Amino acid sequence: MGLTRDAVFFDALANHAQRSVAASELLLEMLDRLDDAPAFAKKISDLEDEADKITHECLAALHQTWITPLDREEIHALITRLDDVLDCIEAASVRLVLFEIDGALPEARQLAQAVVDSCTVMSTAVHALRDLKRQPNLLELCVEINKLENTADGHYRTALAALFRKGNDPLLVMKWRDIYDLLENATDRCEDVANIIEGIVLEHA
Repeated sequence: MGLTRDAVFFDALANHAQRSVAASELLLEMLDRLDDAPAFAKKISDLEDEADKITHECLAALHQTWITPLDREEIHALITRLDDVLDCIEAASVRLVLFEIDGALPEARQLAQAVVDSCTVMSTAVHALRDLKRQPNLLELCVEINKLENTADGHYRTALAALFRKGNDPLLVMKWRDIYDLLENATDRCEDVANIIEGIVLEHA
């Protein structure tokens, strides 16, 4: 019974993280196929809806379960931060449609790739939580996510510098600045997840 109960939480976290990976990959592809932007945004929105359901079910189980595999605060923080990652990805996809972006800037693709990379490693780390004792590389995954966030920060600064060069259309600058902010925020939220996991690992060491 205990294993089944624990699986409810570990499955929820792992399944949520996997949807962020899928959504980030769709967003990256979306930048290359902006003529189909609404269709991509819909797929990402569907993933976000699925993730919202996972979040609600996880939080409900948290209130109904006396003994949990991790501290309640840790589970709550993880599922909430995971939700934030996907929210940023979805918001960026929505902006691409609303702003009628018809051509992706190379800097946008760099940032989007950084989101994919961060989500992929984050998902691996979240999956590894299921068996902390057999995951000696979990802290290394957290460090890798932190490094990816630093890389994303560099891409973000480069993107802004290119965006604010003299002669760029002010309206386009405003649109892309909003999208860049969301992409960079997505990697920040991945780092938040990594920081929580790092705390869990050190606590259970």
